[in-house]
Amino acid sequence: MRDFLPAEKAKRERALGLIRASYAAHGFDEIETPVVEDFGRLHSGLGGDNEKLAFNVMKRGLDAAALQAAAEADDPDQLADLGLRFDLTVPLARFYATHRANLPQVFRAVQIAPVWRAERPQKGRYRQFVQCDIDIIGEAGILAEIELLTATLATLDSLGLEGCSIRINDRRLLIGMLEAFGFAAEEHASVLITVDKLDKVGPTGVVEELRSREATPAAVEAIEAYFAGAPVLAQAVGLTGSEVAAALPAGVAPDAVAELVSIGAALREAGVEGVLKFDPFLVRGMGYYTGTIFEIEHPDFSFSLGGGGRYDGMIGRFLGEEVPACGFSIGFERIIDLIDEPEAAHAEAIVLVHDKAADPTRLLSLKAQLVARGARVRLERRTKNLTPLLDRAAAAGFTSFALVGWDTTDAAELDLKSLSA
Repeated sequence: MRDFLPAEKAKRERALGLIRASYAAHGFDEIETPVVEDFGRLHSGLGGDNEKLAFNVMKRGLDAAALQAAAEADDPDQLADLGLRFDLTVPLARFYATHRANLPQVFRAVQIAPVWRAERPQKGRYRQFVQCDIDIIGEAGILAEIELLTATLATLDSLGLEGCSIRINDRRLLIGMLEAFGFAAEEHASVLITVDKLDKVGPTGVVEELRSREATPAAVEAIEAYFAGAPVLAQAVGLTGSEVAAALPAGVAPDAVAELVSIGAALREAGVEGVLKFDPFLVRGMGYYTGTIFEIEHPDFSFSLGGGGRYDGMIGRFLGEEVPACGFSIGFERIIDLIDEPEAAHAEAIVLVHDKAADPTRLLSLKAQLVARGARVRLERRTKNLTPLLDRAAAAGFTSFALVGWDTTDAAELDLKSLSA
């Protein structure tokens, strides 16, 4: 969990402003949910492995006897009734179930907010971080995926983040492939954990780990032969019908294949070329995904810059009926250091440097005149050495400064000097 100095905070807010504006332009409405959710909801199996990283809020008023009883029973539910949200998807599912009567039939939501996970802190991983999510609830067809992909690509473009591509797959294809290779249903979860390491350990490493896990020998031999016959699968391939068909065993999940090919065709029709890549071994760790899944990648980085997918089964857990849903999240903490500084919000950002004895009323009058013409203005008391003061002002986004004379009353009389010189 981090503090942010003024210049860092300003950069983050300007980037978030660009993200919000881009999502709004694509028809998404922003919502807000509480930072805490019910303990049972956070630990209901909807959040996958992230549930293990949740920060739980202890019940108020517990005495020593209650703590001892909970410890002996090994029952965390006796200790906590709330928890900090570990993502924005579980809160969205609860939000939709609560407010469905007041929402459109197809609801396009934006959530941009901090979440908390008990991660082991390291580069790019924090215990408090901002997620930027867009979700479409109520649209069962591929229009949802197409809108999410185009909105995300437009947002990355607005941030000036060049060179990104999106890998795409479908959970139904993954399961179909495992079945075609001969893995038993009870093996699928553990096999996918291993397959998810393909880009790190390569085909040989995946096969070795599957053997060490004592997966079905014939199935391991089948996937090994598949890797040997299709080395291109170490990298993502295009999203046309012929390319997808060539990358898969025959007859695997034809409906899912058709949907992916249609998504690729729709984006090409919209002028998006060479950005979508089919990766038949893209897994993504969330257990709630039911269909298409996607990840943002950049050639200069080994980690994902965001991702998402279809999670049709989640909201039904709250409503008692199936509701289609699909979402995409940009990893804000990972991209913020990669993007160039967005343009400042004000055309003018002026520091007025004054003496200690300056008349406050006159200073405020000068400031008000500049603010009225649209400038951002800060008052700074003059120091013996102006250089550190002006350097800090420039780092905070100010573009010019002026020394305020003892008799200056009109802002037009100020001698503005650039801070970039």
